[in-house]
This record gives sequence, structure tokens and C-alpha cells, in this order.
Amino acid sequence: MHGSLAQNELLLGAVKNAVAAMSGVDVAVCAPFPYLAQLKQELTASAVKWGAQDVHQLDKGAFTGEVSAPMLVDFGCSYVLVGHSERRSIYGEGSRLVAEKFVAALKAGLIPVLCVGESLQQRESGATEAVVAEQLDAVIALVGVQALRNAVVAYEPVWAIGTGKTASPEQAQAVHAFIRQRVAGQDAQVAENLVILYGGSVKAANAAELFAMSDIDGGLIGGAALVADDFVGICRAGQPGK
Repeated sequence: MHGSLAQNELLLGAVKNAVAAMSGVDVAVCAPFPYLAQLKQELTASAVKWGAQDVHQLDKGAFTGEVSAPMLVDFGCSYVLVGHSERRSIYGEGSRLVAEKFVAALKAGLIPVLCVGESLQQRESGATEAVVAEQLDAVIALVGVQALRNAVVAYEPVWAIGTGKTASPEQAQAVHAFIRQRVAGQDAQVAENLVILYGGSVKAANAAELFAMSDIDGGLIGGAALVADDFVGICRAGQPGK
């Protein structure tokens, strides 16, 4: 829950102007629901796409306060996050519910960004791969591996989000490689083309080193995305050859 209309206007203006001068990089901003109209107004005709931070698993119904995928489409969204670590840990969203949200997004023509990742306790107990596999497999079991052709996966180690800690490039690469191999076990072509982002205290200072890893295709940026210079620096690090 960050931002205001005034703050957003300054941030979006700086980002869209900077991205206009970049090449070979895809940039999207996912904002809280009340600001989607502002994103549509500010980013239409720019190179920056936009999306939402969550979605309900059903298209309509008596679910006061919830927002459906077709509603997000009305506001021009291209992307939506599903299964973000905070949705899983704070609101208790399990992998089945996340998979249903994933399907709802696809059905509406949105690109779901499936977030997966482990807690510090899970990492220290050696359960990282088991946790990530369960979260990924729940989606594949519900809708099939081919659905990942129209999706993005984001690995976000919970222990490295907002803590200042960052997985080393080698640690992040190992999990990204595991995700790609897991998908390749069912469809090698889908795995090869799958975009896998890293999200965990990515900064302008460490982005280039992370993005240089063979299976890290970009970043899911949190706090650094609230500061225009930091976010633009990360976007620049994602350009081919940078």
C-alpha cells in the first residue's frame, strides 16, 4: 500500500520518459486497484505496460471488496500478480487458490505473473525446491503446462523481500534453473521460452549481476520501484548487452 495520485504522477512520468529511450526491455507497473485508472491515463501510448497486484478467482458474484479479472481488463491491464508472497503469508492463500486466480487471469486475456518462493525457515531446512515445486505444480495440475506460454513466473525468496538481504546471483540462478528444469520435464519448448523473474531486494546496484545469470530474465521489483531513479536504473540493467 504505497503511493498517492501526486506521487504516482511524478514516478510514472519519469519512468515512461526513460523507458522510451531504451530498447530490448519490457517494463510494466503493477499498482493498487484505486490507481489503475491513473495508470491507464498516464501510460496509454507509452512503452510501459501496467497491471494489478491481485485478482479474484471468479468473474463476478457477491464478493464485496474483491476485483475480478474482467474488471482489470476494463482498465487496460496487461498483467496481474498472483500468489505474491504477502498474499500467501499474510492472507493465507494456498497454492490451489493461487492456481485458480492464475486461470481466471488467463481466461480474461491477462498475463498472470505467478509468484513462487520459500521462507527463511524453509530454505534453512533444505526445502526450497520442494516448496517451489509444489507452488508451480499446483498451476500445471489445474490448467496444464501449455498455459505457461502465456504467463510469467517470478521467484521471490521470502527471506530476501524488504529485508535488505538478497540471494546471491548464484543462489537465485540455482532456483531459476530448477524452475526451468521442472517445466522442461513436461515441455522443453515451454521451458525454454518461459520468462522467469527474480524478486528479492533487487536494486540498481545489483541488477546487472543478477540479470547476467542464464536463467534470470528480469526482475519483479518492490521497494526500489517506488524511487524513479532506482527503478530506471534497474530497467537499464535489463537491456540486452548491458
